[in-house]
Amino acid sequence: MTSLAHLTDLWRTAGLPPEALAFADLTGADPVLPSSFRVGAAAQASIAAAALAACELGHLRGTARQRVGVDMVHAAIECLGWFSLDGRVPNPWDAFSGLYRCADGHMRAHANFAHHRDGALALLGLDPATAQRSDAEQAMLAWRATDFENAAAQRGLVATALRRFDAWDATPQGQALQTQPLFTITRIEAPEAAKPLALPPLGDAMPPLSGVRVLELTRILAGPVGGRALAAYGADVMLVNAPHLPNIEAIADTSRGKLSALADLRTPEGRQALDQLIGEAHVFVQGYRPGGLAALGYGPADVARLRPGIVCVSLSAYGTEGPWAGRRGFDSLVQTAMGFNHAEGEAAGDGVPRPLPMQILDQATGYLIALGAAAALWRQQREGGSWHVQVSLAQTGHWLRSLGRVPGGLAAARPDVAPYVDCATSGFGALCAVRHSARLARTPAGWTRASVPPGSHAPVWP
Repeated sequence: MTSLAHLTDLWRTAGLPPEALAFADLTGADPVLPSSFRVGAAAQASIAAAALAACELGHLRGTARQRVGVDMVHAAIECLGWFSLDGRVPNPWDAFSGLYRCADGHMRAHANFAHHRDGALALLGLDPATAQRSDAEQAMLAWRATDFENAAAQRGLVATALRRFDAWDATPQGQALQTQPLFTITRIEAPEAAKPLALPPLGDAMPPLSGVRVLELTRILAGPVGGRALAAYGADVMLVNAPHLPNIEAIADTSRGKLSALADLRTPEGRQALDQLIGEAHVFVQGYRPGGLAALGYGPADVARLRPGIVCVSLSAYGTEGPWAGRRGFDSLVQTAMGFNHAEGEAAGDGVPRPLPMQILDQATGYLIALGAAAALWRQQREGGSWHVQVSLAQTGHWLRSLGRVPGGLAAARPDVAPYVDCATSGFGALCAVRHSARLARTPAGWTRASVPPGSHAPVWP
């Protein structure tokens, strides 16, 4: 299948007008990064779909359609998530993150957050204050991989056993995924039908999402990428962080184009601030653990009652169906659980498990968030109602696998990122990062707001 065919499938799932596909220009072919999977096609198709959907919403608001071009090499490099701060390229991984040998195979741990790292070490019987990586490696040898996976999940930790594709397909969660579409856009049932939300007039020289207000309650990594994409197409994106929760350094890159405020939902003041923001928002994106915000009174139906007509976007690790629907997870773990790491090692011929060359499940899911938000807004403007978009890393993984393999793809050379990088001052320091790969013919995509640390803005729409 061609990249245009992949884009067409995404477009059809989003329910958008097929005639708009004639305005997409896609160049390049896999392999563009060393992988046996079509990671370049996944990057290109998801980014093109997000940009084209934003432009289609702009067209619904009265502007002419415009051409959208995406080069596969540029898209793949953007999805590497490369950036530097003050000349330093941060290491994205904690020393305890990664693959471990077990009694019967391998297990991957995600230890980038201290509470996840310390919990996993305690589960291994180690003192987090003194343990070394070698201690963890030795202790893990006493565990069966799935036993540690289950014990970690019961404690709210994040670790998964390494599986083959066929082993994943045989699990209840793998079977549940096979019955789910890549993403869903559904109407939120409400006592009163919401009317189309008023959006300000749009001129041909204005970015297609001008006047769209997006509330983003996410941290890692797909949600922030989705919000950043919406900001690149002109939306006012307000990132709302909880002051007591940690972030990772990638926030410097993913916060480009965004306002950034703090709200502690454990306090009346924080809830009041969020309620006021919701009352004037068009989109509400959340990526916290399944059920977390709903328990605080901010599930999709709750948000729709506060703001009839809003589009809610929910991100999860493993989807909405199956025994893992409530389980925490990150891209690296989903890759391992679903079989990608094993398959890459098999394709390399040495059997050594290895990750995909970028966190493509996070990145592609981020652009599916932007696609879903724009497509649901398009429906909202035509039909009224409040809408719910649901995406997950595992559903994106299932889609990536369906794109097929690239013979000899692991031999591809990694391209130079330098030609695609722009540098600017940010609230985190001198930031160099990859510019957006979608080229909009009339209203170039990009970010007018520099990335800033959490709490740099008041929780008030401009």
